Amino acid sequence: MNRREVVALAAAGIAAGVLASVPCANAVDHVLKSQIKALAFDGFPVFDPRPVFALAEELFPGRGADLSNEWRIRQFEYTWLRVASQHYADFWQVTQDALVFAANRLKLELTTETHEKLMDAYLKLKTWPDAIPALTSLKKSGYRLAFLNNFTPGMLEANMRNAGLDGMFDYVLSSDQVKTFKPDPRAYQLGIDEMKLKRGEILFVAHAGWDASGAKLFGYPVYWVNRQNLPPEEFGPLPDGSGDTLSQLVQFLT
Repeated sequence: MNRREVVALAAAGIAAGVLASVPCANAVDHVLKSQIKALAFDGFPVFDPRPVFALAEELFPGRGADLSNEWRIRQFEYTWLRVASQHYADFWQVTQDALVFAANRLKLELTTETHEKLMDAYLKLKTWPDAIPALTSLKKSGYRLAFLNNFTPGMLEANMRNAGLDGMFDYVLSSDQVKTFKPDPRAYQLGIDEMKLKRGEILFVAHAGWDASGAKLFGYPVYWVNRQNLPPEEFGPLPDGSGDTLSQLVQFLT
């Protein structure tokens, strides 16, 4: 597998699909589950990015899938490059840069209007169909809910308003607060610092396999919402639980 295939697999945790569960490290015992007091969510177990991809296809008929894939791959490459090189720019800027690169690589004409439409789509995300019922159930069960995401605070706030999530989350944490991106441990540390809890009391809910690995290496118990039915990463420990919907997360915690 070449470098690009590796990055593509790592970044691929954000398209739609209906999947089966994947293997987990071990069945989490009752004692570990009973310690969990809060859940820290990446953005994409909750927000559905498919409308962004649909818009790309509408604007570039027959090339939308290629543009979306190239955009997403470069988006995550740039976050990791900026962490490694210590040249930070926030996720909004990274997303714009990745879009321009993707269009240039595919030789697509990205006008100012098209650029604005595609970027604006990242401020108007809705939730996956299973998200609100599951979040409501978890909140009623007494869990504290947090976003722990690479989105900028403005992106998170706009999408929460658009998706009808106002008041659902107790904490809205952006890696922009510490000028880095996951899987930098400083990003995961935000959950502990802001919620004043121990690692073992926060279940991290990942969307991408690399994020599940990063959070697990940091020391969080991890549930992977694997909507693409991808194999586990060949890097670090496996998540404690995995399924294809947030409904399965609720069952996992029951």
